[in-house]
Amino acid sequence: MTTGQFKLLQSRRFLPLFITQFLGAFNDNVFKNALLILITYDLAARHGLDGPLLVTMASGLFILPFFLFSATAGQLADRYERSMLVRRIKLCEIGLALLASVGLYLGNTYLLFAVLFLLGAQSTFFGPIKYSLLPDHLRDEELIGGNGLIEMGTFISILLGTIAGGLLIRTENGTAMVSTLVCCAAFCGWLSARRIPTARISSPQLRIRWNFPVETFVILRHATQNRIVFCAMLGISWFWLLGATFLSQFPNFGKLTIGVDEQVVTLFLTFFSIGIGIGSLLCNKLLHARISAKYVPAAIIGLSLFTVDLYFISSGFAVPDKNELMGLKGFFSNVANWRLLFDLTMIAICGGIYIIPLYSLVQHHSDINYRSRTIAGVNIMNALFMVVSALATSALLVAGFTIPEIFLCLALANIAMIGIVWRLPK
Repeated sequence: MTTGQFKLLQSRRFLPLFITQFLGAFNDNVFKNALLILITYDLAARHGLDGPLLVTMASGLFILPFFLFSATAGQLADRYERSMLVRRIKLCEIGLALLASVGLYLGNTYLLFAVLFLLGAQSTFFGPIKYSLLPDHLRDEELIGGNGLIEMGTFISILLGTIAGGLLIRTENGTAMVSTLVCCAAFCGWLSARRIPTARISSPQLRIRWNFPVETFVILRHATQNRIVFCAMLGISWFWLLGATFLSQFPNFGKLTIGVDEQVVTLFLTFFSIGIGIGSLLCNKLLHARISAKYVPAAIIGLSLFTVDLYFISSGFAVPDKNELMGLKGFFSNVANWRLLFDLTMIAICGGIYIIPLYSLVQHHSDINYRSRTIAGVNIMNALFMVVSALATSALLVAGFTIPEIFLCLALANIAMIGIVWRLPK
């Protein structure tokens, strides 16, 4: 964690983009988690609908735009000046925040779902711009540090947004407070976006093709032509499969396996997010700012070892009494639980060390005139792997696997990634 890495936060080349990204991820998660809580405790019962089904639909709606619009988003980011695109996207976010406020005030499920879909679309269009701007504004020796800060900020903002949305929406004036928060965050995000420096246009002569299935295929096929880029893309998408599985199973893992309440589950999320941030920042120190996959295989081994240890710890717990869930005090009073927190944190730290070099390799080795479309391809693959995560986890649960056994399957499957990332430059 060198001083130079944090000096980027004093630079206009980086700070406005960092703030814009942080506030955007925070806003998405405030609204998304507030909506999930509303569905669980109010909307589903009010409309006589199945709560778990609505929650699944909501999660799917947020991911769907990554399949539908990523190819178009990548083309636009290569065709036009990207700081201008960010300002327009963030202006749209203000409108979506106001629309979300109306939906929350009315308690209109259909309007709230529409806003969630549009927020996913907004994130889809911002993603390729965010990662393709970094190589334009940062020097090669700053790229690892810049990506580390972005990743750290993203997970911390996800954590804060998830907690804020969940806590505020259940208070007496919850809808008003959530509405005010998302509107203020969207407005501040637009203000910070106005400070992002302009960047060169990658492909000013590019003709936008709107047929997204065809263009998606073209983008992914183009990525396979560069071995380094394609292997890094596969590694990144595998990371998001792992992350999606862990994050989605934390509530049930805490309640059904460990026997803890929602406060301890939030603690799991906190340690996991902070661990990702620590690992992301450590990359710059370990690699001495060089763009290299030197420590990625070791990070994969660490991920598997600590996940296996998590399996053995959690398999030793007695079947919890659902009517007597442990709170924070009870959880910390058992020394064995500290080992569980240690494993979760180390899994996350290894994840941070694993993911940052891969993003940097994609940025550094992709064709400069095709960079945004390549990153759009990463987003498409990420969304696909997260859907596979949900389907595979559901299938294993139906087959009778426990959550610790699912984690063990992940640990074993994870070893196969060494064969892919070993081919990356070290």
